[in-house]
Amino acid sequence: MELGIYSFVETRRDPKTGQPFALERTFADMLEQGETADRVGLELFGLGEHHRPDYAISAPPVALAAVAARTKRINLTSAVTVLSSDDPVRVYQQFSTLDLLSNGRAEIMVGRGSFIESYPLFGVSLDDYDALFAEKLDLLLKIRAQARVTWSGAHRPPLTGQGVFPRTRADLPITIAVGGTPQSAVRAGSLGLPMALAIIGGDPIRFAPFADLYMQSGARAGHAPETLKLSINGHGFIADTKQAAMDAFFPTYAEAMTRIGRERGWPPLTRAQFENGVGPEGHLFIGTPDDVIAKIKRLQAHFPLRRYVMQMHVGPVDQAALLRSIELFGTAVASKVRG
Repeated sequence: MELGIYSFVETRRDPKTGQPFALERTFADMLEQGETADRVGLELFGLGEHHRPDYAISAPPVALAAVAARTKRINLTSAVTVLSSDDPVRVYQQFSTLDLLSNGRAEIMVGRGSFIESYPLFGVSLDDYDALFAEKLDLLLKIRAQARVTWSGAHRPPLTGQGVFPRTRADLPITIAVGGTPQSAVRAGSLGLPMALAIIGGDPIRFAPFADLYMQSGARAGHAPETLKLSINGHGFIADTKQAAMDAFFPTYAEAMTRIGRERGWPPLTRAQFENGVGPEGHLFIGTPDDVIAKIKRLQAHFPLRRYVMQMHVGPVDQAALLRSIELFGTAVASKVRG
Protein backbone atom coordinates (compact mmCIF):
# COMPACT_ATOMS: atom_id res chain seq x y z
CA MET A 1 0.00 0.00 0.00
CA GLU A 2 1.48 3.30 -1.14
CA LEU A 3 0.36 6.84 -0.34
CA GLY A 4 0.94 9.99 -2.33
CA ILE A 5 -0.29 13.45 -3.18
CA TYR A 6 -0.89 15.26 -6.44
CA SER A 7 -1.54 18.86 -7.37
CA PHE A 8 -2.78 20.95 -10.28
CA VAL A 9 -0.81 23.94 -8.88
CA GLU A 10 -3.53 26.53 -9.09
CA THR A 11 -2.59 30.12 -9.76
CA ARG A 12 -3.59 32.16 -6.73
CA ARG A 13 -4.63 35.59 -5.56
CA ASP A 14 -3.71 37.32 -2.33
CA PRO A 15 -6.89 37.16 -0.19
CA LYS A 16 -6.16 40.63 1.20
CA THR A 17 -5.44 42.53 -2.01
CA GLY A 18 -7.07 40.35 -4.67
CA GLN A 19 -3.89 40.61 -6.74
CA PRO A 20 -2.34 37.50 -8.29
CA PHE A 21 0.61 35.96 -6.52
CA ALA A 22 3.78 35.88 -8.57
CA LEU A 23 4.12 32.53 -10.31
CA GLU A 24 7.62 32.31 -8.88
CA ARG A 25 6.06 32.10 -5.41
CA THR A 26 3.50 29.54 -6.58
CA PHE A 27 6.28 27.32 -7.92
CA ALA A 28 8.35 27.81 -4.76
CA ASP A 29 5.39 26.61 -2.68
CA MET A 30 4.99 23.59 -4.97
CA LEU A 31 8.65 22.67 -4.46
CA GLU A 32 8.23 22.94 -0.70
CA GLN A 33 5.23 20.61 -0.88
CA GLY A 34 7.28 18.05 -2.78
CA GLU A 35 10.14 18.30 -0.30
CA THR A 36 7.75 17.83 2.62
CA ALA A 37 6.12 14.79 1.01
CA ASP A 38 9.54 13.25 0.50
CA ARG A 39 10.68 14.03 4.05
CA VAL A 40 7.65 12.40 5.70
CA GLY A 41 7.95 9.23 3.63
CA LEU A 42 5.15 9.44 1.07
CA GLU A 43 5.70 7.33 -2.04
CA LEU A 44 4.36 9.57 -4.82
CA PHE A 45 4.23 13.24 -5.83
CA GLY A 46 2.22 14.12 -8.94
CA LEU A 47 1.59 17.23 -11.03
CA GLY A 48 -1.28 17.62 -13.51
CA GLU A 49 -1.01 19.06 -17.01
CA HIS A 50 -3.35 21.94 -17.86
CA HIS A 51 -3.41 24.75 -20.40
CA ARG A 52 -5.62 27.27 -18.60
CA PRO A 53 -4.93 30.52 -16.72
CA ASP A 54 -6.10 29.03 -13.41
CA TYR A 55 -3.40 26.32 -13.37
CA ALA A 56 0.36 26.83 -13.51
CA ILE A 57 1.64 23.48 -14.82
CA SER A 58 1.60 22.98 -18.57
CA ALA A 59 4.83 20.94 -18.64
CA PRO A 60 4.81 18.41 -15.75
CA PRO A 61 8.19 16.76 -16.49
CA VAL A 62 9.96 20.13 -16.31
CA ALA A 63 8.45 20.93 -12.91
CA LEU A 64 9.01 17.37 -11.68
CA ALA A 65 12.68 17.62 -12.62
CA ALA A 66 12.95 20.58 -10.26
CA VAL A 67 11.30 18.51 -7.52
CA ALA A 68 13.69 15.63 -8.29
CA ALA A 69 16.68 17.86 -7.58
CA ARG A 70 15.34 18.64 -4.10
CA THR A 71 14.14 15.17 -3.06
CA LYS A 72 15.75 11.77 -2.49
CA ARG A 73 13.28 8.90 -2.62
CA ILE A 74 9.75 9.92 -3.60
CA ASN A 75 8.46 8.79 -7.01
CA LEU A 76 7.47 11.57 -9.42
CA THR A 77 4.55 11.35 -11.84
CA SER A 78 2.36 13.41 -14.09
CA ALA A 79 -1.26 13.44 -12.95
CA VAL A 80 -2.04 13.41 -15.78
CA THR A 81 -0.19 13.78 -19.09
CA VAL A 82 -2.85 14.53 -21.72
CA LEU A 83 -1.55 11.94 -24.14
CA SER A 84 -4.27 12.47 -26.75
CA SER A 85 -2.94 15.93 -27.63
CA ASP A 86 0.76 15.17 -27.17
CA ASP A 87 3.40 13.30 -29.16
CA PRO A 88 4.32 9.93 -27.61
CA VAL A 89 7.89 10.31 -28.82
CA ARG A 90 8.34 13.55 -26.87
CA VAL A 91 6.45 12.19 -23.86
CA TYR A 92 8.83 9.23 -23.67
CA GLN A 93 11.91 11.41 -24.14
CA GLN A 94 10.85 13.85 -21.43
CA PHE A 95 10.05 11.19 -18.87
CA SER A 96 13.04 8.99 -19.68
CA THR A 97 15.17 12.08 -19.06
CA LEU A 98 13.36 12.69 -15.77
CA ASP A 99 13.86 9.04 -14.83
CA LEU A 100 17.58 9.26 -15.44
CA LEU A 101 17.91 12.57 -13.59
CA SER A 102 15.99 11.22 -10.58
CA ASN A 103 17.79 7.87 -10.41
CA GLY A 104 14.76 5.83 -11.44
CA ARG A 105 11.88 7.71 -9.76
CA ALA A 106 9.81 8.83 -12.77
CA GLU A 107 6.35 7.59 -13.71
CA ILE A 108 3.89 8.61 -16.43
CA MET A 109 0.16 8.80 -15.74
CA VAL A 110 -1.66 9.19 -19.04
CA GLY A 111 -5.24 10.19 -19.75
CA ARG A 112 -7.49 12.04 -22.13
CA GLY A 113 -7.88 15.02 -19.82
CA SER A 114 -10.91 16.46 -18.06
CA PHE A 115 -10.39 19.82 -19.82
CA ILE A 116 -10.21 20.26 -23.58
CA GLU A 117 -7.98 23.33 -24.05
CA SER A 118 -4.99 21.27 -25.21
CA TYR A 119 -6.86 19.86 -28.22
CA PRO A 120 -7.25 23.07 -30.26
CA LEU A 121 -3.95 24.38 -28.85
CA PHE A 122 -2.03 21.51 -30.44
CA GLY A 123 -4.24 21.13 -33.50
CA VAL A 124 -6.03 17.86 -32.77
CA SER A 125 -9.74 17.27 -33.16
CA LEU A 126 -12.12 16.44 -30.35
CA ASP A 127 -13.97 14.32 -32.90
CA ASP A 128 -11.07 11.87 -32.53
CA TYR A 129 -11.16 11.93 -28.71
CA ASP A 130 -11.14 8.15 -28.21
CA ALA A 131 -9.09 7.15 -31.26
CA LEU A 132 -6.30 9.60 -30.41
CA PHE A 133 -5.74 8.13 -26.98
CA ALA A 134 -5.83 4.51 -28.10
CA GLU A 135 -3.40 5.09 -30.96
CA LYS A 136 -0.94 7.20 -29.00
CA LEU A 137 -0.95 4.84 -26.04
CA ASP A 138 -0.10 2.01 -28.41
CA LEU A 139 2.86 3.98 -29.75
CA LEU A 140 4.07 5.02 -26.29
CA LEU A 141 4.12 1.39 -25.15
CA LYS A 142 6.05 0.34 -28.25
CA ILE A 143 8.62 3.10 -27.69
CA ARG A 144 9.04 2.02 -24.06
CA ALA A 145 9.69 -1.55 -25.22
CA GLN A 146 12.28 -0.82 -27.91
CA ALA A 147 14.51 2.02 -29.03
CA ARG A 148 13.77 1.72 -32.75
CA VAL A 149 10.13 1.47 -33.74
CA THR A 150 8.36 0.78 -37.01
CA TRP A 151 4.80 2.02 -36.62
CA SER A 152 2.01 3.78 -38.50
CA GLY A 153 -1.31 5.29 -37.47
CA ALA A 154 -3.96 7.77 -38.49
CA HIS A 155 -3.02 10.68 -36.21
CA ARG A 156 0.77 10.90 -36.36
CA PRO A 157 3.41 10.53 -39.08
CA PRO A 158 4.79 6.97 -39.22
CA LEU A 159 8.03 5.79 -37.66
CA THR A 160 10.27 3.68 -39.87
CA GLY A 161 12.93 2.52 -37.46
CA GLN A 162 14.11 5.87 -36.13
CA GLY A 163 15.68 5.78 -32.68
CA VAL A 164 14.00 7.36 -29.64
CA PHE A 165 16.55 8.46 -27.03
CA PRO A 166 17.61 8.67 -24.24
CA ARG A 167 16.67 5.19 -23.08
CA THR A 168 15.84 4.33 -19.51
CA ARG A 169 14.57 1.22 -17.70
CA ALA A 170 12.24 -1.01 -19.69
CA ASP A 171 9.65 -1.02 -16.92
CA LEU A 172 9.23 2.78 -16.68
CA PRO A 173 5.75 2.85 -15.08
CA ILE A 174 2.90 3.97 -17.33
CA THR A 175 -0.46 4.28 -15.55
CA ILE A 176 -3.82 4.81 -17.24
CA ALA A 177 -5.97 7.41 -15.46
CA VAL A 178 -9.68 6.52 -15.54
CA GLY A 179 -12.60 8.76 -14.71
CA GLY A 180 -15.30 6.09 -14.58
CA THR A 181 -15.84 4.62 -18.06
CA PRO A 182 -15.97 0.82 -18.28
CA GLN A 183 -14.04 0.78 -21.57
CA SER A 184 -11.07 2.52 -19.91
CA ALA A 185 -10.99 -0.01 -17.07
CA VAL A 186 -11.08 -2.88 -19.57
CA ARG A 187 -8.26 -1.32 -21.61
CA ALA A 188 -6.01 -0.87 -18.56
CA GLY A 189 -6.58 -4.43 -17.41
CA SER A 190 -6.16 -5.97 -20.85
CA LEU A 191 -2.83 -4.19 -21.29
CA GLY A 192 -1.70 -5.14 -17.79
CA LEU A 193 -1.04 -1.49 -16.93
CA PRO A 194 -1.59 0.18 -13.55
CA MET A 195 -4.95 1.98 -13.31
CA ALA A 196 -5.64 5.20 -11.39
CA LEU A 197 -9.35 5.62 -10.68
CA ALA A 198 -10.34 9.23 -9.96
CA ILE A 199 -13.28 9.56 -7.55
CA ILE A 200 -14.44 13.15 -7.05
CA GLY A 201 -18.11 12.64 -6.19
CA GLY A 202 -20.52 10.25 -4.51
CA ASP A 203 -19.88 7.17 -2.41
CA PRO A 204 -16.53 5.72 -3.53
CA ILE A 205 -17.83 2.17 -3.13
CA ARG A 206 -20.12 2.62 -6.11
CA PHE A 207 -16.96 2.56 -8.25
CA ALA A 208 -16.04 -0.96 -7.13
CA PRO A 209 -17.45 -2.50 -10.36
CA PHE A 210 -14.79 -0.59 -12.33
CA ALA A 211 -12.08 -2.21 -10.23
CA ASP A 212 -13.71 -5.59 -10.82
CA LEU A 213 -13.71 -4.95 -14.58
CA TYR A 214 -10.05 -4.01 -14.40
CA MET A 215 -9.03 -7.16 -12.56
CA GLN A 216 -11.24 -9.45 -14.67
CA SER A 217 -9.93 -7.96 -17.93
CA GLY A 218 -6.37 -8.39 -16.74
CA ALA A 219 -6.99 -12.02 -15.82
CA ARG A 220 -8.58 -12.77 -19.21
CA ALA A 221 -5.51 -11.27 -20.91
CA GLY A 222 -3.23 -13.54 -18.89
CA HIS A 223 -1.89 -11.01 -16.38
CA ALA A 224 -1.29 -12.30 -12.86
CA PRO A 225 -3.41 -10.47 -10.22
CA GLU A 226 -0.34 -9.36 -8.29
CA THR A 227 0.93 -7.49 -11.37
CA LEU A 228 -2.23 -5.37 -11.63
CA LYS A 229 -1.89 -2.19 -9.60
CA LEU A 230 -5.00 -0.18 -8.69
CA SER A 231 -4.76 3.38 -7.36
CA ILE A 232 -7.62 5.58 -6.18
CA ASN A 233 -7.14 9.33 -6.53
CA GLY A 234 -9.37 11.86 -4.81
CA HIS A 235 -9.75 15.04 -2.78
CA GLY A 236 -8.76 15.24 0.86
CA PHE A 237 -7.24 17.33 3.60
CA ILE A 238 -5.96 16.56 7.10
CA ALA A 239 -5.64 18.74 10.20
CA ASP A 240 -5.41 18.29 13.93
CA THR A 241 -9.18 18.75 14.24
CA LYS A 242 -11.94 17.96 11.78
CA GLN A 243 -13.30 21.49 11.95
CA ALA A 244 -9.88 22.94 11.11
CA ALA A 245 -9.60 20.63 8.09
CA MET A 246 -13.07 21.57 6.84
CA ASP A 247 -12.51 25.28 7.38
CA ALA A 248 -9.19 25.19 5.52
CA PHE A 249 -10.50 23.21 2.54
CA PHE A 250 -14.08 24.36 1.94
CA PRO A 251 -13.73 28.01 0.81
CA THR A 252 -11.28 27.40 -2.01
CA TYR A 253 -12.85 24.05 -2.94
CA ALA A 254 -16.30 25.62 -3.23
CA GLU A 255 -14.97 28.52 -5.29
CA ALA A 256 -13.08 26.24 -7.69
CA MET A 257 -15.88 23.70 -8.14
CA THR A 258 -18.43 26.47 -8.65
CA ARG A 259 -16.20 28.22 -11.19
CA ILE A 260 -15.62 25.03 -13.16
CA GLY A 261 -19.29 24.18 -12.75
CA ARG A 262 -20.31 27.38 -14.54
CA GLU A 263 -18.37 26.14 -17.59
CA ARG A 264 -20.12 22.77 -17.49
CA GLY A 265 -23.63 23.71 -16.46
CA TRP A 266 -23.42 22.56 -12.84
CA PRO A 267 -25.13 24.44 -9.99
CA PRO A 268 -22.96 26.14 -7.34
CA LEU A 269 -21.53 23.86 -4.67
CA THR A 270 -23.30 24.27 -1.32
CA ARG A 271 -22.01 23.78 2.21
CA ALA A 272 -24.54 20.97 2.68
CA GLN A 273 -23.16 19.10 -0.34
CA PHE A 274 -19.64 19.58 1.00
CA GLU A 275 -20.54 18.23 4.44
CA ASN A 276 -22.26 15.24 2.85
CA GLY A 277 -19.04 14.52 0.96
CA VAL A 278 -17.07 14.72 4.21
CA GLY A 279 -19.41 12.18 5.85
CA PRO A 280 -18.49 8.52 6.42
CA GLU A 281 -19.66 7.42 2.96
CA GLY A 282 -18.60 10.55 1.09
CA HIS A 283 -15.81 11.10 -1.42
CA LEU A 284 -13.98 13.82 0.52
CA PHE A 285 -11.25 12.42 2.78
CA ILE A 286 -11.24 15.43 5.10
CA GLY A 287 -10.71 15.53 8.84
CA THR A 288 -8.30 14.26 11.45
CA PRO A 289 -5.85 11.45 10.74
CA ASP A 290 -8.33 9.01 12.32
CA ASP A 291 -11.11 10.22 9.99
CA VAL A 292 -8.92 9.68 6.92
CA ILE A 293 -7.63 6.31 8.18
CA ALA A 294 -11.21 5.06 8.52
CA LYS A 295 -12.04 6.10 4.96
CA ILE A 296 -8.93 4.52 3.48
CA LYS A 297 -9.61 1.29 5.36
CA ARG A 298 -13.13 1.33 3.93
CA LEU A 299 -11.59 1.49 0.46
CA GLN A 300 -9.25 -1.37 1.32
CA ALA A 301 -12.26 -3.50 2.25
CA HIS A 302 -13.91 -3.03 -1.16
CA PHE A 303 -11.03 -2.57 -3.64
CA PRO A 304 -7.79 -4.44 -4.40
CA LEU A 305 -6.09 -1.18 -3.49
CA ARG A 306 -2.35 -0.69 -3.97
CA ARG A 307 -2.23 3.12 -3.80
CA TYR A 308 -4.24 6.02 -2.48
CA VAL A 309 -3.27 9.45 -3.83
CA MET A 310 -4.78 12.64 -2.39
CA GLN A 311 -5.28 16.04 -4.01
CA MET A 312 -5.01 18.32 -1.00
CA HIS A 313 -5.82 21.65 -2.54
CA VAL A 314 -8.50 22.58 -4.99
CA GLY A 315 -7.87 26.29 -5.08
CA PRO A 316 -5.33 28.28 -3.04
CA VAL A 317 -5.24 26.53 0.34
CA ASP A 318 -3.02 28.20 2.95
CA GLN A 319 0.54 26.90 2.52
CA ALA A 320 1.21 26.32 6.23
CA ALA A 321 -2.02 24.34 6.63
CA LEU A 322 -1.21 22.37 3.48
CA LEU A 323 2.26 21.43 4.71
CA ARG A 324 0.74 20.29 8.01
CA SER A 325 -1.75 18.15 6.08
CA ILE A 326 1.09 16.52 4.11
CA GLU A 327 3.01 15.91 7.33
CA LEU A 328 0.05 14.23 9.03
CA PHE A 329 -0.62 12.09 5.94
CA GLY A 330 2.93 10.78 5.89
CA THR A 331 3.20 10.17 9.63
CA ALA A 332 -0.08 9.68 11.49
CA VAL A 333 -2.04 8.17 8.58
CA ALA A 334 0.58 6.14 6.76
CA SER A 335 1.57 3.92 9.67
CA LYS A 336 -2.05 2.77 10.14
CA VAL A 337 -2.93 1.93 6.53
CA ARG A 338 0.25 0.38 5.13
CA GLY A 339 0.93 -3.33 5.33
